[in-house]
This record gives sequence, C-alpha cells and structure tokens, in this order.
Amino acid sequence: MMDPTKGNDILKRVPVEPPFSLSDLKKAIPANCFERSVIRSSYYVVHDLIVAYVFYFLADKYIPILPSPLAYLAWPVYWFCQASILTGLWVIGHECGHHAFSDYQWIDDTVGFIVHSALLTPYFSWKYSHRNHHANTNSLDNDEVYIPKRKSKVTLYSKVLNNPPGRVFTLVFRLTLGFPLYLLTNISGKKYGRFANHFDPMSPIFTQRERIQVLLSDFGLLAAFYAIKLLVDKKGAAWVTCIYGVPVLGVFVFFVLITYLHHTHLSLPHYDSTEWNWIRGALSTIDRDFGFLNRVLHDVTHTHVLHHLISYIPHYHAKEARDAIKPILGEFYKIDRTPIFKAMYREAKECIYIEPDENSEHKGVYWYHKM
Repeated sequence: MMDPTKGNDILKRVPVEPPFSLSDLKKAIPANCFERSVIRSSYYVVHDLIVAYVFYFLADKYIPILPSPLAYLAWPVYWFCQASILTGLWVIGHECGHHAFSDYQWIDDTVGFIVHSALLTPYFSWKYSHRNHHANTNSLDNDEVYIPKRKSKVTLYSKVLNNPPGRVFTLVFRLTLGFPLYLLTNISGKKYGRFANHFDPMSPIFTQRERIQVLLSDFGLLAAFYAIKLLVDKKGAAWVTCIYGVPVLGVFVFFVLITYLHHTHLSLPHYDSTEWNWIRGALSTIDRDFGFLNRVLHDVTHTHVLHHLISYIPHYHAKEARDAIKPILGEFYKIDRTPIFKAMYREAKECIYIEPDENSEHKGVYWYHKM
C-alpha cells in the first residue's frame, strides 16, 4: 500500500465526507491527554525564557567584539535562533488563547496577554479572531483568514507575478508583512461590510462583549512600545533592532510560514455554505515536518490536524493524541514531509485559485488550481 505521507500520493485529494464523528475521535484519545498542568505548562515558559536570555547574553556580549566578517555571519545566526525560540514562546501564548495552558482561564489569559504583548501581538484581539477561524475553518463564507480567490477574482498583479521571480517576491512579501498587514487591515481575511482590523474595539471582527478586552490588548501593545522607546533611548535604535526587532519580525515570519503551509495544499478542499460543516472544515488542514524545529516550536507544526479537531489539548500531549486518532482518520490525515522551502515554492506555484470540479456532484466543494 502507498504511504500517503510520501511521494506524489501526498498531493492526492482527501475525501470530503468523514465516516466518523468528533465523539469517536475523543473516545480514542487517552484521558491523560486532556489534562492541563499549570506547573508543566509554566516549565516550558521558563525554559524558553532562559534559552532566549542565553541567546541574548551571547549576542550582546560577544558579537560586538567579533571581527567584522564574523560579526556579519553571527548576527543572522542569532536572529534565526532567537526567532525560533521566541516563536515557541508565541505558540505557548497561542495555547493560552485556546485554554490549553491550565485549568484556570484567568491564568491562561494573564500568561498569554504578557507573552503576546511582549511579542507585539494583540492577545485578546487575535484570540477572538482565531477562535472564529477554528469555528469556521475552510468555509468560504465565514472563515477568518486564508480565504482563497475564485478564478474570476484573480487580480492582474497575481497574473503578472505568476513566474519564478514573482513567486519569490510574493513569498517574501507574505512572510515579512503578512501578519502585520493582517492585524492592521485584515488582508486575506473575511470580507466585512466595512474596514476591519485587530486594534479597533468597534471592528466588525468582534462582538460587543469582546470590545473591552480588545482595548486591553491595545494597552498591552502601547506598554510594549513604551518599553521599546525606553530601550532605544538607553541603548540606541541599532541595538534594539538587532537584539529585539529582527527576532520579533522572525516570529512573524515563522507564524505566517507555518500557518500558510498548514492551510495551503493541493489535497485540501474549501467549502461554500451548501457543503460546509464543522468537521469537514476542521479536517481540511495538513501537518508539516519542520525537522529539528518541530520540538523547538512545541510540535505545533506536525500536530495541526489534531489541533483543529480538539484545540484545548496541551502541546505536550499533542503527539500522543495525534497518534491515537490517526487510525480512525485514515486517509483524512495527511502529513507532508516535503522540505519546507520546496513546499513553500510549490504551494505558491500550484495553489493560485479555487474552483469546484465541473462534473462533480459536490458543487460547493472547491479545490486549488494553478494558472
């Protein structure tokens, strides 16, 4: 039998009608996987902070005294290492938003608010829009993000950039500016009747009861920017950019890269309102293999299918829970082990727009196509 995680078979479309329910999947998962330990979760926060501090200490103390050629090489190494560990910390903040950190919502929100604010992410604002994404995954009408275009909506610039240099430019633009622009302008997000962003408490993204916490997220970012100003005054803009600014930008790059690859794949369907239901949408995602970074990123990369099905399982139980449901998922589960840069380019080339199959009985099921 072909291994669906290898070769061309990984691009084979998944089925659209699961013969199992969410309840069937939960019953297959060991009970311990649902246990959230504030002590164990806090250990990972402390661990990541210690590693981040070690990277900072080494960079601050030793890179400035290196000869110029070595310093130019050492800074990118620091940026990659620090961005990787800070992305792991960001992932823990994301878990807090899913109430997967502890049994106490106030602890989860406190930790998540501090961690995400320090990494220039509006915690509550993103928590609520991300919750909507989980509730409406791959719904063309109601999903919050990564909503692909129909063929008729493909823009002129997409056609102009449909070549190797254009794809590289598109990927660089998406990775570096995608997350800030999503927060600021809701780019690639759900279309509302008016302008929407993650900083306006009155934005249509949020409900009435969420608006106060959106404002609190804004205050968290203001506090972070004030701390940055104080650092700039004391250490200089160049120091702050090298030590803090570039690694945080790296967190944004990692975040977009991971989520883009989780939700963009030739095998994954999207649904309009005539075909979408929650479990179909939740199954329409794919795991990815980031090699040694899987562990650094707390396994978020290769347990994403599970995460969309049961988002409150802590990351330290996710692999066990994933392996428990894989026999039930069968061909509904996919992990693509294609090298990340190759996968990135392939998706940018092959996944341009979506259309339903002409002769299919499922007219509300849409699949990716290239130009």
